[in-house]
Amino acid sequence: MARVAGSVAAVVTAVVVTGQAQSKYPFGTPTPETPQPSSTVKAVTGSRAQGWPSQGRSEVLARNGIVTTSDPLAAQAGLDILKRGGNAIDAAVAAGAVLDVTSQNDTGIGGDLFVLVWSAKDKKLYALNSGGWAPAAWTPGYFASTLKVKSVPNSGVNSASVPGAISGYDALLKRFGTMTFKETFETAAQLADDGWGLAERRHADLRSAVSGLKNDPDSAAAFLENGQAPPLYSVIRNPGLSKALRLIQAQGRDAFYKGDIAKAIVAKMAKDGGAMTLDDLATFQSEWVEPISTNYHGYDVFELPPPGQGLAVLEMLNILEVCAPKLGVNLAELGPMSPMYWHVVVEAKKLAYADLHAKNADPLFTSIPVKELTSKAYAATLCGRIDLKHAAKPAVRGGTDGGTIFLTTADRWGNMVSFVHSVFSVYGSRATVAPYGFVLHNRGSAFSLDPGSPNIVAPHKRPFHTIIAGFVMKDGQPRMTFGNMGGSVQPETHVQHMLNLIDHGMNVQMTTDVARFTHNQDRNVLSLEQNLFALVGDALKEKGHDVRAVDGGAVGGYQGILFTPDPRLPAPSLDPKSTRPINGVYRAGSDHRKDGEAVGW
Repeated sequence: MARVAGSVAAVVTAVVVTGQAQSKYPFGTPTPETPQPSSTVKAVTGSRAQGWPSQGRSEVLARNGIVTTSDPLAAQAGLDILKRGGNAIDAAVAAGAVLDVTSQNDTGIGGDLFVLVWSAKDKKLYALNSGGWAPAAWTPGYFASTLKVKSVPNSGVNSASVPGAISGYDALLKRFGTMTFKETFETAAQLADDGWGLAERRHADLRSAVSGLKNDPDSAAAFLENGQAPPLYSVIRNPGLSKALRLIQAQGRDAFYKGDIAKAIVAKMAKDGGAMTLDDLATFQSEWVEPISTNYHGYDVFELPPPGQGLAVLEMLNILEVCAPKLGVNLAELGPMSPMYWHVVVEAKKLAYADLHAKNADPLFTSIPVKELTSKAYAATLCGRIDLKHAAKPAVRGGTDGGTIFLTTADRWGNMVSFVHSVFSVYGSRATVAPYGFVLHNRGSAFSLDPGSPNIVAPHKRPFHTIIAGFVMKDGQPRMTFGNMGGSVQPETHVQHMLNLIDHGMNVQMTTDVARFTHNQDRNVLSLEQNLFALVGDALKEKGHDVRAVDGGAVGGYQGILFTPDPRLPAPSLDPKSTRPINGVYRAGSDHRKDGEAVGW
């Protein structure tokens, strides 16, 4: 009996010890003191059984259609549209609309959008500029004399230009879609009513924006609970936004630009001292423009034209292709483990961004030498400005932060969509339009008040825009859609992905799982993700770079789809009723730094 009693005592002791040793946050459950408990975990990552051991997940492969976004709910919404017979354009609108509900930290119907569309029927790449313009009252004098400020505000109603997103959705559906707002907005409207779970990254952004949102009673009512961010994994609802989406379903774009939503926007402006009018909204239209491109090592890389940052991508690629050999550098041989590799890429970035910040603006108001800046001949004139031993100071400074979403879709007919959409800063202007529960972007803050700047504010002018979408073709055939959200980060990361994919042979998931840099052109600070900093940080400091270690939040978020054709298969049918899969395989990747995923069928 004594032995039995001793055994029982031992078991009891073990139970007590186990109870004391368990985590304070079982299953990652947050507490008020520790709102994101995963940050307390100490562990190392596992390794894959094949390929590159550090790749976070496999590519997603599909033949009938594929969607990749920064939110699983948005990706699934797009996929549902494809399964119901919609095309890639319909799917992109549906996915974007869900992000407008779940991700107002980054985007929303109060923001702008830009798109590259490959039309399988036309065998042509189209570009849509749906960046909103400045109110008619916006002049340098309005800000200097009426508002008595020295720069366009970064928040509040006087940072908001006309939102272009709904006009952009409308333009896409009318030109290339097979569905309407009724079908493509349904999931988003239902989700806004029913509610969704608050994921880690969006929770972190919301917590960072609390003080700004509290300054606007309408924002506090829409996004906060008792003046604070709701807890991680909370169910969030936005019935006001659902009402706005239902109005657009019933009345189309006019609900936003001429109807009740337009009146609510103008009422918000009037209440808070803004200048936007009903006429500013009613007369706005999206613009179909021509993509710009360069050839990099045999692949044609396409970008959106000004006022977006696409020209910097092309100039940077040209500098690397033309100048690296002249400097005796082979980027493919050096690879991303080499300090010299990063030095050359960063120096090329400084040169391209100097031209970007000196010359980029709305081309309807300013002549921009895009052909010259994106030519190989111009790149050759810059080679002498790269010193392999020393880091240079940027000739022209500048730069903007920003939150954005990038999504991309492709379908069985061969249509492909590269889609970028944003409210600019985290929660945009932090001014919310009641009773419709959406925040206005603060894109107007990208304007300059400098009389010498091509980006000086003017009535119905579009500001310098950070958001861009990328596309790759080979021998005239579509190959890849790609993009990387994140303000000024976008051109330099577009280039890093092209180097990874073309020069280093990475797949479309691996390119985003490797470490990236970002360089602040204004402060001349080079930021490297932590593992990259540990590898090359000291060597780059020796060359004169001001180097910092950062987490993944600094380098934005990527999504990409690659089409791999199979020459044995017949070309895809263009019959809208066709159920035949694409003549090959779509391969997609999604950034682990965000909350999203790639999905296909």
